[in-house]
Amino acid sequence: MAIAGGRDGWTRALLAAVAMGIGVAALLIATAVPGALDSRQDRIDARRPASSGDIRAPGDAPAAANTLLMTELFDAAFRDQAVYAALVRAVGPDAPLPPGVTRLPQPGEVIVSPALRDLLASKDGDLFAPRLEGARIAGTIGPAGLAGPGELAYYLGTDKLTLDNDQAVTAFGDTNTAEFSPILALLIVVISVVLLLPIAVLIGTAVRFGGERRDRRLAALRLVGADERMTRRVAAGEALATALLSLAAGAVFFLLGRQVVPLFTLWDVSLNAGDLSPSPLLALAVALAVPALAVAVTMVAMRGVVVEPLGVTRRAGTTRRRLWWRLILPLAGLAALYPLFGDIRSSTVDNRYQIAAGAILLLFGAVALLPWVIDLVVRRIRGGAVPWQLAVRRLQQDSATSARMVNGVAVAVAGTIGLQMLFAGVEGDFRTDTGADTSRADIIAQSTNGDGRELPRRLRAVPGVTSVASILQTTAIKADKPELFTLVFVADCAGLAEALVLERCADGDVFVAKPSGNVLGPYYAAAPGDQILLGADKQLAWTVPAHLREVPGRSDPGGFNRGTGLFITPGAVDTSRFGPLEGWVSLRTDPADPDAIERVRNAAAAVDQRTFVYRLSRVDEANRFVNVRRGLYIGALVTLLLVGASLLVGLLEHLRERRRLLAILVAMGTRRGTLLWSVVWQTVVPVVLGLALAVGFGLTLGAVLLRLVTVPIAVNWAVVGLSVALAAAVMTVVTLLSLPPLWRLTRPDGLRAE
Repeated sequence: MAIAGGRDGWTRALLAAVAMGIGVAALLIATAVPGALDSRQDRIDARRPASSGDIRAPGDAPAAANTLLMTELFDAAFRDQAVYAALVRAVGPDAPLPPGVTRLPQPGEVIVSPALRDLLASKDGDLFAPRLEGARIAGTIGPAGLAGPGELAYYLGTDKLTLDNDQAVTAFGDTNTAEFSPILALLIVVISVVLLLPIAVLIGTAVRFGGERRDRRLAALRLVGADERMTRRVAAGEALATALLSLAAGAVFFLLGRQVVPLFTLWDVSLNAGDLSPSPLLALAVALAVPALAVAVTMVAMRGVVVEPLGVTRRAGTTRRRLWWRLILPLAGLAALYPLFGDIRSSTVDNRYQIAAGAILLLFGAVALLPWVIDLVVRRIRGGAVPWQLAVRRLQQDSATSARMVNGVAVAVAGTIGLQMLFAGVEGDFRTDTGADTSRADIIAQSTNGDGRELPRRLRAVPGVTSVASILQTTAIKADKPELFTLVFVADCAGLAEALVLERCADGDVFVAKPSGNVLGPYYAAAPGDQILLGADKQLAWTVPAHLREVPGRSDPGGFNRGTGLFITPGAVDTSRFGPLEGWVSLRTDPADPDAIERVRNAAAAVDQRTFVYRLSRVDEANRFVNVRRGLYIGALVTLLLVGASLLVGLLEHLRERRRLLAILVAMGTRRGTLLWSVVWQTVVPVVLGLALAVGFGLTLGAVLLRLVTVPIAVNWAVVGLSVALAAAVMTVVTLLSLPPLWRLTRPDGLRAE
């Protein structure tokens, strides 16, 4: 019946297989994502210097034939994309090779990732190339050495690394992997439920495609002698055949989609095609669950239908839907989650499955209630324009079909709202206040190697930089008590004003700051008349002048309080004999010039590749929390696209089933525009009711999840509005795309039948 039942049979089977296949592909992707992310993290860990005794601190061990000097530049970035960068120098002939690298670059050479090679060859290449010091590209990094195909990465050969200042590495492969906190585990469990549940709902909806035509075919079988049990077996076999087709279609969609994945990079995350390999056990579970779900849904649907030799009678046509059993699902979900109320941060029990079950039951409550809500509302509607009456009459006759079309969207919206409430409630656990003052500066450059005097001079000449305040730093010891030391800062009055509270300042002044608040630094505070020793070898003697003034310190724009120390203006002492000085530079750039920070990075790299350059932010977020949130955004986007595609296929099948009725209405004089608007209203009413129900269930889910972590319940209505708007936009696009096929279905040849 599904395959050989003529054009009508295989068309319905094909549409159902495509709709279900989209869901199958989504489930296969879901089973592959954990392994893909693990593979990505394994590659990141593999290129890090080994932490099991094979890595030596600077100056900790003599050179060996198997030693590689290496410095990773953890703050490297290009625009908003992170860059993995490392300076390398082989000490001996047996120096270890990083993964994906066939030979180490010599000084003046660089090994780059394919994505960086393409960037350097593009129009933006000139904005990145200066930090490579004109090095020649000597090769590319293989996939084993990259987090993903879209990652920007390079290994720059240099002869400036030394055993005294840089790490000596003899092996690669960091095995220190931190475990997920209970809060992150909770987020991952709820994300999995929220992203996968709409897919399961859509598969169950797609199984019902062509139900009316199937029932008429079964009535014909009854007419030629089949009994009721035989018709049920035929219906189950038809559903099973369609499900098997959907598995094949899903596998094809998955394989095609996997080839496209390497072309995209979202929030610095890119994956190789081979990373998306479903777990065999999970893939087998999908292969068994989808046919079982198809047969089960078909058998449940058949319970409401009496197939007789001369026609089909639907039992539910004249009875109201009952409410009591629909409330059991959300109440059961609340009952499952209620015992977990409290701070799960301190819980040592594995409650992932209980949380997942409770969330699933709660969200399925929206699925169960939506047909009842639609039926309750449309029963009371009377009158209106002709398109409105046609739409309402259709909903009164069969509200379940419209509800099934909206259920996937409603579940997705409800889950997204609940998740966003949970994210907003627990983000304080993963965010720290940096203390940065972005009104004073937006970029900090820090030079801890070499001489920092050159850094502020270079940065002042960078186009797009509007102001520069710098301060140089060194250490000094007390001449009569060498065990006591203090920090010495050298800067002009503008630079000192970023670290001190100054009422007046002139070149030649000397200040001392005493501890105040959260202070980092030494404990010795210099006094007038003290003799201190400065310079690289601590041989330069200098007497603290009598006009030393004590002033309070304050945090610089980066949020760092230097605490106790001497602050000297250049006119007070000849700083040229101090030896190398660390440099701290705070900058303001032109907001209208987004590439100013790239030119700052280039200028800083020209002074020293190891200069830290970072954009200031008031808060700092934990990387794992950021990655989980990125995974949510990516998954939500993919789920929304899949929901939209499946809804479009479902709506087209729904219109195809009504082709003859639509053609009859046109033949009797109904205008096509009237039919178009009736289809629009048939979509709008269930969508509005479904989204309203989704908001209620989403807020309930969010409140329950916040109670699990003992966080005050708060609602971000902007996020709620955005979630509803995106879902409404998807339904609008689906409806608009269905109008051209509807126009074709209302032609007179739709009256023909075999």
